[in-house]
Amino acid sequence: MNGSNSNDDGILGANAPDGDGIGAADRTDVSPDDGGRFDYPWQFIGRRSAVMARNGMVATSHPLAAQTGLQVLREGGNAVDAAVATAVELNLVEPHMTTIGGDVTAMVHFDGEFEGLNASGPAPAGADVETYRERTDESEDGTPTVPTEGPLAVTVPGALDGLHELAGRYGSREFGELLRPTIEHAREGVAVTEYVASQWETAAPRVDGFESFRETFLEDGQSPPPGAVFENPAFADSLERIAEEGIGTFYGGELGEEIVELVQDHDGLLELSDLEEYESEWVDPISTTYRGLEVLELPPNTVGPVALEALNIVENFDLPAEPTDPERLHRLIEAIKIAYTDAHRHIGDPDLERIPLETKLSKEYAGERAAQIEEEVGDYEPRAGEMSAMSEEGDTVYLTVVDGDGNAVSMLKSGYKPFGSGLTVGGFTLQNHAAGFTLEPGDPNVIEPGKRPFHTLIPAMLREDGDFRASFGVMGGRMMPQGHLQLLANMADSELNPQAAIDVPRFRFQKGHEVALETTRMPDETVEELRERGHEVIPEAEFFVPDADHYGGAQFIYRDDEGTLIGGSEPRRDGHAVGF
Repeated sequence: MNGSNSNDDGILGANAPDGDGIGAADRTDVSPDDGGRFDYPWQFIGRRSAVMARNGMVATSHPLAAQTGLQVLREGGNAVDAAVATAVELNLVEPHMTTIGGDVTAMVHFDGEFEGLNASGPAPAGADVETYRERTDESEDGTPTVPTEGPLAVTVPGALDGLHELAGRYGSREFGELLRPTIEHAREGVAVTEYVASQWETAAPRVDGFESFRETFLEDGQSPPPGAVFENPAFADSLERIAEEGIGTFYGGELGEEIVELVQDHDGLLELSDLEEYESEWVDPISTTYRGLEVLELPPNTVGPVALEALNIVENFDLPAEPTDPERLHRLIEAIKIAYTDAHRHIGDPDLERIPLETKLSKEYAGERAAQIEEEVGDYEPRAGEMSAMSEEGDTVYLTVVDGDGNAVSMLKSGYKPFGSGLTVGGFTLQNHAAGFTLEPGDPNVIEPGKRPFHTLIPAMLREDGDFRASFGVMGGRMMPQGHLQLLANMADSELNPQAAIDVPRFRFQKGHEVALETTRMPDETVEELRERGHEVIPEAEFFVPDADHYGGAQFIYRDDEGTLIGGSEPRRDGHAVGF
């Protein structure tokens, strides 16, 4: 397609006043003196207007989940209560994307304090390279590889413990109470959206060889079509047990015994003791500044440092305000390439690996790296580490909640690949995050007993002069730090409001000089100039197909100086921002 439906007038297109693109004069301006930060064009830049509210807001990838969280806020719950209820609901309405048998990471702002939660689960105690090499097949290049489905792909599920820990530390409602909306909806059934139906149909064949999966998620061997009613009474029963008995039934009790029995019946390594010994971890966020805003990310074993290093590099350039300007896109693409090059050799479990964050996140180092970016594409020698294989695409949900007091939650929740390992118990799948490990001795991400795998899950927040400013994230595997970079450039360098910043056409760096572009909404001249600079552009029509990667799913809630919440949600999927 290569921009065949694009135009030459910036992303507002031919209807933009004076043909001047984003910065057009005929619009409603909100200056900092008026209590705001952003421009609001007379016409939406994308497909939606920004959502605004005063008392609370939820933004996530499914309308029913967003409404569930909003109801909790309206009934007097705080941001953490609403986030937990929303997260549980997403297990039901997007079961291919997330599961209580998976992992969760979160960042919390509460009463002026910022804290991170890492509830990613480790490999079983019996997992080691030798055992995995004996039990796994070699990949096409002859390298032993952890399978993406089945029992050896299963790591200890951290999500349920993480949600329970979050609610216990900051919530105002009983944990079991927050499960009730999803219990009701799982028994009554939920309508399958067009987007979810398409994803479900594409994802199911990878794991439909497991009987437990077919019984729960297929009917007569088929995935549900758009508009079908999906009921999951087994999941309702599991949540009911958890609500009544506590999470101990999952981490060592009867439900945990069922999980272990299923895995071991398929010749897996998970033991009941792995579940009994699991504990989520509270961590301090890491941060940098970008154009005066402090950006907070989670530390490794996540790729938070990738986003921060890329922002540090880009801050050395005076970016053009137009988001589709080829000079701007070139700088952003090269910055994320360098950040990934530096990061992957060292990103693993920080309890087991030495990670040079002080060097990697310094402004001085970023300046040195920025000086290496020229007018054409570059091949960058790693300095903080060597480039290793990127994490492949995984399926994830992102949600954010901000309440009327400015308390906020930024959360990512994942089962890794669509429908995880495929092994299904109690109406939910078990994650396959062990597929994120390597079997190469000496690699920082090599599998070891009790070790957490490399994770792309990076919930983020913004702070200004020490105060909370925004909560945001972008789901989508290795798209996450790239999405953070692009969103913040759109806001800080182009003064776009959260929804407009999300709507801007995106790039996705793949490998080498390959970069996918949303070419249908970019000027032809931009695409051609990037190619002339040496970028191997993958047009949208060749990239965005059902079984391929995508451009991520963003959610954003900004709180201005007056306490007004300004929300944006992803139009590329079933995104929904609601407030009151």
